[in-house]
Amino acid sequence: MATSAASLSADERARAEDYLNDKIQVSADLENLDALLSSLRAQHELQQKQLSEAQKVLSDATKARDDHVEALRQRAETFNEQQADIDQRLKEITQSETSDQAVQKFETSMEKLQKLEISTGYVELLQEVEELSKESLQIIESTPLLALKPYARLRDIVLALRNAQPAAEGAAPHLIDHAEQLALALKKQIKDNFNGRLQSTLEKMKWPSKSLVLTDDLIAEWTNHVELLLELQIPELEQRGSGPESPAVSPPILFPLEVMVHPLELRFKYHFSGDKPTNKLDKPEYFLSHILDLVNNESGFFAQYLQPILDKKSQAVKPELAWNFFDASHAFITALLPIIRSKISTFLPQISNYPQLLSHFVHEVMKFDNEICETWNYLPDPYSNDRWEGMAWEVLTNQGWFDRWLQVEKDFALARYKEIIDAADSGHIDYDGVEHVASKPTKAAIRVNDLLETITERYQPLTSFGQKLRFLIDIQITIFDQFHERLHSALEAYLAMTSALGRTVQGADGQASVEGVAGLERLCRVFGSAEYLEKKMQDWSNDVFFVELWSELQERVRQNKDNGQNVAGTMSVADVASRTSQAVAENHAHGKDSKSEGALFDETASAYSRLRLRSEAIITSTLISNTISALKPYSRTATWATLSASSSSPETLIPPSADLAAATRTLSTNIAFLSRALGIAPLRRIVRQLLLSIQSFIWDNVLSRHSFSDAGASQMTSDINHLCDVIDMAVGHAGRRGDSERGMKKLYEGLVLLSLSAHTTDSKLPGETGEGQQQPLETGEEAQLSLWEVEKRLFKDNESARAVLAELKIEILTEAESRTVVERRVEIGSQ
Repeated sequence: MATSAASLSADERARAEDYLNDKIQVSADLENLDALLSSLRAQHELQQKQLSEAQKVLSDATKARDDHVEALRQRAETFNEQQADIDQRLKEITQSETSDQAVQKFETSMEKLQKLEISTGYVELLQEVEELSKESLQIIESTPLLALKPYARLRDIVLALRNAQPAAEGAAPHLIDHAEQLALALKKQIKDNFNGRLQSTLEKMKWPSKSLVLTDDLIAEWTNHVELLLELQIPELEQRGSGPESPAVSPPILFPLEVMVHPLELRFKYHFSGDKPTNKLDKPEYFLSHILDLVNNESGFFAQYLQPILDKKSQAVKPELAWNFFDASHAFITALLPIIRSKISTFLPQISNYPQLLSHFVHEVMKFDNEICETWNYLPDPYSNDRWEGMAWEVLTNQGWFDRWLQVEKDFALARYKEIIDAADSGHIDYDGVEHVASKPTKAAIRVNDLLETITERYQPLTSFGQKLRFLIDIQITIFDQFHERLHSALEAYLAMTSALGRTVQGADGQASVEGVAGLERLCRVFGSAEYLEKKMQDWSNDVFFVELWSELQERVRQNKDNGQNVAGTMSVADVASRTSQAVAENHAHGKDSKSEGALFDETASAYSRLRLRSEAIITSTLISNTISALKPYSRTATWATLSASSSSPETLIPPSADLAAATRTLSTNIAFLSRALGIAPLRRIVRQLLLSIQSFIWDNVLSRHSFSDAGASQMTSDINHLCDVIDMAVGHAGRRGDSERGMKKLYEGLVLLSLSAHTTDSKLPGETGEGQQQPLETGEEAQLSLWEVEKRLFKDNESARAVLAELKIEILTEAESRTVVERRVEIGSQ
């Protein structure tokens, strides 16, 4: 229904006016007035419909609310009536005047009733556990296997009580304790009974004598008693398997083996206690070997008769318990280990103040562990990939003897090291200790290496990574460092003795010990020892033992990166890296994905490498210095230009100059010694540097400073050939014929130019063979090109100079150097 304009409010009229003004703005909009009115009517009808629906929903909600309010009112009235009735009844029951007093009295009665029910339950439980215990003991003699059922029920009750106690806030501790004590007492009585049965059978079998009686009846009887004891132990194994203790740490001893090992234990105590001859503090191998003998001698019996029983049990029990019955021989070894532990606990305090005895004992225990592992493949938990840690681990780690033993071993190693260093022949070079192609170390270096290899063998059986690393760093690397310091000090002492001040202080007598071969020998001791031990460290770095140790070190560094823990014991990553390899610190810094290459001996080997390189450089400079000093008289020879050709045959060899004698003696003596003391590679490096220095000295002080006649050039060529022959002969097996000439190729090319004749009739160049190889020049050889022709082409231009040098097979000399050499001929210089 339309609403009149008069009934609209001012705001509504304004909105209507705005709407019309918006829709009708021009006269043409009046033509759409019908459509506009139709649209407005449709919208009005839709809004009316929505309004009716909303009113209906509101009406339904109002009715529902009224109904809910009425229902709540009725329930409240009913509750009040019931509460009043309860209060009245409580008053009548408790004979109270008020309801509060009635409630208090009623709650007190209910508490008493609950306590009565609990007490009744306790009494019933006590009665049940007592009856189970009595029932088990009553039938144990007649049917021992059935006696285990009441015991199993009693164990279940005790376990249920123990598990329920935390939820009950520690209630009934006395009841639980009584039940546990009753269960333990019953277990002991059953076990004693079963043990007695098995012991009686073992006596009939004459166990553990060599003449065992193994009839079918006795074996069947023994099998029955063993199975009874295993059945008794199974509930205990189940409880053990569900606990937090790891079975691999302390494997259980099977009850039947406790009985069978008992006489063996008594025999062991008889022989290895008191003042028996077999009980010696310096012979721990006696009682350890006795245990090994028991394993070797008796394991056959257990493998034959006990193993079938264990196989049967492993199939009958839960899968997680089957490992307890895996191997009869391993179970026998497990039963024998407490005997060793008991003996060690009394043995160690007696030898703790005797370093030699302690060291010997630990190594014998490690040998025992290795024998058990290697011979019997002993694994307390066969499903674990970890190796048995052994009795040595228990002694060193669990009982805390490692630090004491490490100090003892370190003292022994350092004492032996001191003996090696103090030996009269420690500084002598050992020419027979290594291959002839290797550098020769001193006897001390070889003995130190043998000492360190022995130390490796002594701690290699350890199962603890941290203990191995401590041995490596505290003993082996420490000895390496001390020997390096000794070599370094020897090198510094040589340098001090050969300095100007040192020569002045020592005088002539002191200088004799550092000059010539004596000085080179001092240097070769350092070089050979450093190179020898450096190579040994490289070999060790590739050894399986040290590779595995390095891999485990890397893995620990990656694992401990985030938690900040030490790598091993008190050693941090920085401590280990400073003594082994900086790759450790790099992996720690870069994270878990870092795989920096390295080895345990990187830092130590680098120190030896630096010492080797430095000593080699000093050997080279010393040899060069000695040679140059010996060549100085030769450089002062001034007759090169005045020498005339000999009247003898051209084929006659020209003898070397007299001034070259000192140099040849020095070279022959020094290089011959070096060829014995040094390996092939360092000798070749040193000789190569020596040849370059000789070449440079003769070039600068002889060839470039003097003028030469044809005979003078021939004489110099003969001298250089003689020098090269002397060097090649002194080098010996380490060199090849012609090495010296190739080492002074520049000088030889200069001699080719210097030896050019003014007339040429031969088709062969001086220094050239049929194969085109440069060879020593011999007197009488003439060049294919004459001196004058070469001089003309050399000085024409650079292109012509390069062409003539190519014809003469000259490769190293430049055009300028070649012209300088040619100008040294008196024929050219006199023009």
